Amino acid sequence: MTRGTGTPARARKVAVAGVALADCGRVDDATPYALHAQAARRALADAGLDRSAIDGFASAGLGTLAPIEVAEYLGLRPTWVDSTSVGGATWEVMAAHAADAIAAGHADAVLLVYGSTARADLKARRRTADLSFGARGPLQFEVPYGHTLIAKYAMAARRHMHQYGTTLEQLAEIAVQTRANAAANPDAMYRDPVTVDDVLSGPMIADPFTKLHCCIRSDGGCAVLLVAEDRVPDLARPPVWVLGSGTAVSHSSMAEWDDFTVSPAAVSGRLAFERAGVRPEEIDLAQIYDAFTYMTLVTLEDLGFCAKGEGGAFVEKGRLLRDGALPTNTDGGGLAACHPGMRGLFLLVEAVRQLRGEAGADRQVRRACGRLPRLAVASGTGGWFCSSGTVVLGAE
Repeated sequence: MTRGTGTPARARKVAVAGVALADCGRVDDATPYALHAQAARRALADAGLDRSAIDGFASAGLGTLAPIEVAEYLGLRPTWVDSTSVGGATWEVMAAHAADAIAAGHADAVLLVYGSTARADLKARRRTADLSFGARGPLQFEVPYGHTLIAKYAMAARRHMHQYGTTLEQLAEIAVQTRANAAANPDAMYRDPVTVDDVLSGPMIADPFTKLHCCIRSDGGCAVLLVAEDRVPDLARPPVWVLGSGTAVSHSSMAEWDDFTVSPAAVSGRLAFERAGVRPEEIDLAQIYDAFTYMTLVTLEDLGFCAKGEGGAFVEKGRLLRDGALPTNTDGGGLAACHPGMRGLFLLVEAVRQLRGEAGADRQVRRACGRLPRLAVASGTGGWFCSSGTVVLGAE
């Protein structure tokens, strides 16, 4: 079959062939383009494949004609492209699109790559984190009332607290356990332990969120390479299979959000698990977008790891730690490891490394009887719970 042009007799299985991080944290000497290139080269090396193998490319967040400009910078001429941009969920949505394309025979090897110098932008006083996303269309009716991004998350968190009795201490537990996971990750930007009291006593950002309830801001990049099953024998490392995926969108106007305590992960997660043929209780580890502690809590509920309203109790007693009942954000997540912007692609990188048993002795997840994890879920959230993409991954 000619590369990426034929139609297979059956849908092909899709594997993650390679993953990599670019330099992350404080990167003062690189442009976003350079971080894209660095991550792409490392992912190809991880897979043991040459750049010529890539016939599909997905990128967002950089350039006027993304992903064309980035592909040009990387020396690629793909015949399948995707530039879907739905905020933090972008990369899980793109991975779902790429997997469908590969399964259908429209591409054989799709590279997803991201890079950003968000911290450098902050250092240059180009602050955007506390601004609104715009004043056009439906958003024009909210901007006059101060609805910044973080304010929207804070409102939703307060609603969950009011409706279900979720406490600030329970939300703080997420920050504490995520930082504990980061402590064993040499690539994490913040590794010092924090306590619940540290979280509660920090400077207020948007009630009820203090500083440590919020993601950090860093530079960085990463890449993920997906391939068709017939390329697996050429790979340098064992494949991790894409078992199922789901995508969903919810709202842009807060007035159109039916329930502040329910995210679109309730839909994307259900679809991903159904298509993968697995249940939440079978998952060995979870990588969840954590721009704020509340995002982690409500996504755990909506993915089915606990009932609605029980997320506060669920995250207590170290459940999210590397050796906890549901290891979650094992690299330290956006709260401690890195957050250069649309962080969803980092979730896939960490999930794959854990499933391949490559996280390192100090932070490798092991389940009962010391076995390596076999099933992982990565779930990204975009906007202010506007979009969600969920991917279920499995090791051989």
